[in-house]
Amino acid sequence: MSTVDETDLSEDEQAGLELIQAVGDIHQSDFWKELEVDSRKGSRILESLEEKGYIEREETVYDGHNTYLIEPIYDPRDLDFSLLMAGDMLSPFIGDEEINTNSDQFSQYIMTLAYEEY
Repeated sequence: MSTVDETDLSEDEQAGLELIQAVGDIHQSDFWKELEVDSRKGSRILESLEEKGYIEREETVYDGHNTYLIEPIYDPRDLDFSLLMAGDMLSPFIGDEEINTNSDQFSQYIMTLAYEEY
C-alpha cells in the first residue's frame, strides 16, 4: 500500500486514514474511540477523508444506533497480487470454473510455486 502524501492530509487525518486502512472497515463510533477524539472532531476528519476520496461512508445501524460504516478506498495500483502468482502464472483458483487437479496447467502452477520457495 502506498503512503499518503502528508501535505495532502493533516496529522489527524493521516492518523485516521492509517487506522481505517489497518482495520479495513470500522463503524464511525468505534473510529472516534480508537482515534481518541470526540464525535465532532471525528466527523470532521471523516468528512475530509471522504471529500478527498480516501474513504467511503455507508449508513448503517450498529448497536441499535444509526451510524456509518467507514471503508477505505484503495488505489488499484497499490494492490499486491503477488500471492496469486507463481512466476508469471496466475493462480487457477481465482476463476469460476472447476479446477482439474490432474491437469498439466495445475501441475505446472504448483511446480512453479514449489520452485520459487527454494
